[in-house]
Amino acid sequence: MPKPKKIQKTPKKLVKKTRLVRPALEPLVLRTLRGMKDILPEDQPYWDQIRRTSERLSRDWGFFRIDTPLLEFSNLFARSIGEGTDIVEKEMYTFTTRGGDKVALRPELTAGNCRAYIQHGMNILPKPVKLFSSGPVYRYDRPQEGRYREHYQINFDAFGELDPILDAQVIQVAHRLIQSLGIKTFQIQVNSIGCADCRKDYRDLLISYLESKKNKLCQDCRSRMENNPLRVLDCKEDKCAQAVAGAPQSIDHLCEECRTHFRNLLEYLDELDLPYIINPRLVRGLDYYTKTVFEIWSGSEEGKKNALGGGGRYDKLIKNMGGEDTPAIGFALGVERLILEMKRVQAKPYRAPKPRVFLAQLGSLAKKKSLRLFSELEKNGIMAAESFGRGSLKSQLKSASRLGVEITLILGQKETLDGTVIVKNMITGVQETVSVEKLVDIIKKKLKTDSVVVHHITQGM
Repeated sequence: MPKPKKIQKTPKKLVKKTRLVRPALEPLVLRTLRGMKDILPEDQPYWDQIRRTSERLSRDWGFFRIDTPLLEFSNLFARSIGEGTDIVEKEMYTFTTRGGDKVALRPELTAGNCRAYIQHGMNILPKPVKLFSSGPVYRYDRPQEGRYREHYQINFDAFGELDPILDAQVIQVAHRLIQSLGIKTFQIQVNSIGCADCRKDYRDLLISYLESKKNKLCQDCRSRMENNPLRVLDCKEDKCAQAVAGAPQSIDHLCEECRTHFRNLLEYLDELDLPYIINPRLVRGLDYYTKTVFEIWSGSEEGKKNALGGGGRYDKLIKNMGGEDTPAIGFALGVERLILEMKRVQAKPYRAPKPRVFLAQLGSLAKKKSLRLFSELEKNGIMAAESFGRGSLKSQLKSASRLGVEITLILGQKETLDGTVIVKNMITGVQETVSVEKLVDIIKKKLKTDSVVVHHITQGM
């Protein structure tokens, strides 16, 4: 049997020692991306006020909440909003997933709500189907006052009713919502851009007019003339606004059905005593609008105004997306713009209920027992505050005074061993010692309250 060959080993002196070189870490950028923001605690009361007010009004007016994903297939927005719009051409955050799907961060809420309406068979529900939604939307646009690349909207949609009385009701909801936030001075602008039939003739007239003014238009509006001429009317460039001053108006070229619809809408608005003006240049920026369009503008000082939101009819959108022929109308309001206006007019933000009891503890054993005691207060609907991280009793009592509580409960080493708690009246300074078993009943009697909210105080706030 032949002997196995010996494996020749490479001499140690010939072996090169290889050092693993780790790639340098990218520097950590401790700031938000351009156009993004943090919503800090001091601003949260304004956000709470808008959330609470919009959710209450949605329930009162029969709108049911719906939440759709931030991510959708990108062609959902291209098909619904319009290929020639600025949103689709310039402002959408689009990318391809690892699985090869072409997706986009939603630039608005209505398209996703329409997709959900079709997907989940809401067409069989009693009409109108009213949906309320809110949340972030994304547009890669130039950040400006009250508008970020990630910004938040409140959205109301109503499906299945063609009568202009629904247009009036939706405008009334928008009016009521803004008023309820403490914004008393604002302007409602309305217009009708007609249906697909009468808009065709108007579009030809408008293009003919714009051709004569082409040299006075900005480069974007020259491009819009080909695929979306109505958007020229909405351009914010001064030279474009001057150029279209004499353009034909859509309301002068409506078919009989659209003219009647608009006339009835104005009569309903008059009946509701809603202040409005007719703006014949108002067209909105999305392709899916038909007939009624409207916007709401702030009443800022020195003539400067900001759009708080707007909406209109989109009677063919559901059908164009593959669903049944379903008339619809809706509107959206920008939360950041609303907050700016609330601050400008000094509207009151939401005031959270304040705690009326403070739990102070001293010593490690008391600290352990105070967790259970705090839980018992919460279970019994007693609104309490605490500061477990603070060691000295003096600092805890200062926190209690700063909060303006009526009663402070003091739990020390002796009280813990005795099964008692010191109850101090923060107004009179009188204090008494009571047993833990009777504490909840005594506190309820002293407060004479059925409060059910618990408030936590964290160190450093």
